[in-house]
Amino acid sequence: MKRFRRCLPLLLLSFVLIGRISAASRDDWHVEFPAFKIAGNLHYVGTADLAIYLVHTPQGNILINANYPQDLPLLRKSIAQLGFTYTDTKILLISHAHGDHDAAVGLIQKETGARVMVMEPDVAQVESTASGRPGAKVDRVLHDNDTVEIGGSTLTARLTPGHTKGCTTWTMRVPEGGRTLNAVIIGSPNVNPGYILVGNKAYPQIAEDYVRCFNVLQKLPVDLFLGAHGGYFGMKEKFEKSKGSGANPFIDPAGYQTYITTKEAAFRTEWDRQKKHPGTGAP
Repeated sequence: MKRFRRCLPLLLLSFVLIGRISAASRDDWHVEFPAFKIAGNLHYVGTADLAIYLVHTPQGNILINANYPQDLPLLRKSIAQLGFTYTDTKILLISHAHGDHDAAVGLIQKETGARVMVMEPDVAQVESTASGRPGAKVDRVLHDNDTVEIGGSTLTARLTPGHTKGCTTWTMRVPEGGRTLNAVIIGSPNVNPGYILVGNKAYPQIAEDYVRCFNVLQKLPVDLFLGAHGGYFGMKEKFEKSKGSGANPFIDPAGYQTYITTKEAAFRTEWDRQKKHPGTGAP
């Protein structure tokens, strides 16, 4: 606890900087970005900030996240750039049930016939047709530590709730260059503006769920640091570095730990503030 207090000012400063980066990256949500290989059979096929991941296997592909319907032409183009086929998508997963990650799930399911698999607390939102959403049919309801397997690749679903009740962090062991890398794709540890952590009648256990989220994230073995937004892990900067001949910049366990520690400090600061002012949402 003493060490945490000594580091708090630096962590808060880091949070402010990360917050600014995240806010700025919203401009990149629908901007085209080159598809690229991260490591092994794990690839990036998202936009300049809204991350979509493709796991290629001999028996078909897995997609993690769907973004918005308007982003589907970019997704199809990205998959083709890698030499893969969009309609070979066999499994469709999400990080969490917010529109920037799941709004196009129903359309992708319709176009590819992919099986949609979602963490149980987020199922209703994914299947909803409210506000004109193209609701999907969830084929498999997931729970913490469930695995998804196809063509020799296995992903593990870790429940990291708070941001949504079913927020999911995906982990995967990726063979690359004679070694096996632990990939972690963070769902989201963010406390969004307006989130009520104390006295939230719609989500009474939200603060406790954030605590659970950070407990899980802190304990995961990490080599490849990834997330639902490129801004989480400095995707654009690391992509530029990856063009060189050095080490894979996406292998960044230290960056992962700094990110998680910073986000937890920000959550606890906001939680403490709301304990003093119950019912007020995050700024």
